[in-house]
Amino acid sequence: MILSDKDIKEYLKSGKIKIEPEPNLKEQLGPCSLDLHLGNIFKTFKPSQYPYLDLKRKIDFEKFMEEVEIEDDAPFILQPKAFILATTKEDFTLPSDLMARLDGRSSLGRLGIVVHSTASRFDPGWQGNAVMELGNLGIMPVVLYSGMRICALTFETLSSPCETPYSKKEGQKYANQKSPRASRINQDFKK
Repeated sequence: MILSDKDIKEYLKSGKIKIEPEPNLKEQLGPCSLDLHLGNIFKTFKPSQYPYLDLKRKIDFEKFMEEVEIEDDAPFILQPKAFILATTKEDFTLPSDLMARLDGRSSLGRLGIVVHSTASRFDPGWQGNAVMELGNLGIMPVVLYSGMRICALTFETLSSPCETPYSKKEGQKYANQKSPRASRINQDFKK
């Protein structure tokens, strides 16, 4: 079941959902979602000597990316066909009986901005800043600003608490992240 605005307020008040900094509910709360703001740390791909990314290679994909940090309220220009990783300003923690989904804002989608390509689910037990896979499908550069509302979280209850929350799962790759991390998919091939 998806939480309503009333339920989201109750979960926040009781501490079942934890969000830092504390959200401005008047600005961020929708009928069944909570808007989050764009952070100020981005990861962009940099030129590489490799002609392709081989997922089985024992290469740290962090080496293919460059971290860019901008001031609060500063602009970041997302060029056409560009792909970047970015975080939300908010850090959030989910209990073992609740998951969240991240969706882009329709107003940005109408400009060609994709806020997440695939990774929209946050498992029960998640803690950290959400990392978004931002892309510009449009033909014009779009200026994004640190601190702008960028996405919305919806919260869904599980039928029962999970046995192993994400933060306690062996082999989890992205818990407690404060800045974007490059793909760690090549860890899947170590088995």
